[in-house]
Amino acid sequence: MVAVTPAPHAPGVYATLEDLVAIRHKARGFAFLPRQPVHSLLTGRYGSRLRGRGLDFEELRAYVAGDDVRTIDWKVTARTRKPYVRVYTEERDRPVLLVVDQRISMFFGSVRAMKSVVAAEAAALAAWRVLAVGDRIGALVFNDEEVHEVRPHRSERTVHEILDAVLRQNHALAADVEVARVSARLNDVLERAARTVGHDWLVCVVSDFDGADDRTRSILARTAAHNDVLALLVHDPLATRMPSHSRYVVGDGRLQIELDLAGRHVREQVGKFTRDRLARVLAWSGEIGVPVVPIQTVEGPAEQMRRLLGGGPRTARW
Repeated sequence: MVAVTPAPHAPGVYATLEDLVAIRHKARGFAFLPRQPVHSLLTGRYGSRLRGRGLDFEELRAYVAGDDVRTIDWKVTARTRKPYVRVYTEERDRPVLLVVDQRISMFFGSVRAMKSVVAAEAAALAAWRVLAVGDRIGALVFNDEEVHEVRPHRSERTVHEILDAVLRQNHALAADVEVARVSARLNDVLERAARTVGHDWLVCVVSDFDGADDRTRSILARTAAHNDVLALLVHDPLATRMPSHSRYVVGDGRLQIELDLAGRHVREQVGKFTRDRLARVLAWSGEIGVPVVPIQTVEGPAEQMRRLLGGGPRTARW
């Protein structure tokens, strides 16, 4: 296990190992399966591309004493006048690859937590959930300068390796740290994810999708042709609803600029830019069949994932 440098005591600014381990008990009430409760975002057309795990039909055979009556094929039984059962075999496990964004663009938050912290929490929830149902879990954790790969395994050790990688990059974030931002960083990591997975994987991307463009859309569409792809879009509401009579300093890790939001034109232009970017990403659900789940920074991701992927507390089961 990689040692994690302790972060400053700043709740919401930096994630902690204790929180990411403790969040395990909240990793329930949501699923990445095609059969979803009616309120889940993966219901209907949004979920039609998600295959999930299940059972493969193998054969029909005559009923023998001890067979589960629920497996009786009543149509064949009625036609032949002899009881027949349907025999299934469980599908092989489905590897899951988390793609976790910890770039400097994620180091922003207005109320509860930074986007980087919310992404860390959402990734931890997904990792613990995947482990709980017996699938293999791996990850690509990236920032503006490096990509850390964790090969998929079905073990707590692997989950802890993922959490360690996320925390190491999360704790390296700071407003005064210079980073060489690469505009194609997100796309390069998604290309690597596409090369990593084979067929019938689940690729779960946790990011603010800063820098997403037509190439991003194309990579995800190509990956989704043979795999399940799910996008957890982390965003802060302040970015779309700028307050008036305020001044904010924003930067990209190298350059900074002060925005005077007292001017209506400035507020409208900044808000419109962010809303348009979010709308382009959200549109992927209908355009390329990649479900996009919006996760806000103002509320814990566990509650949001249960509500959006599980229909709320009434569906607290796998």
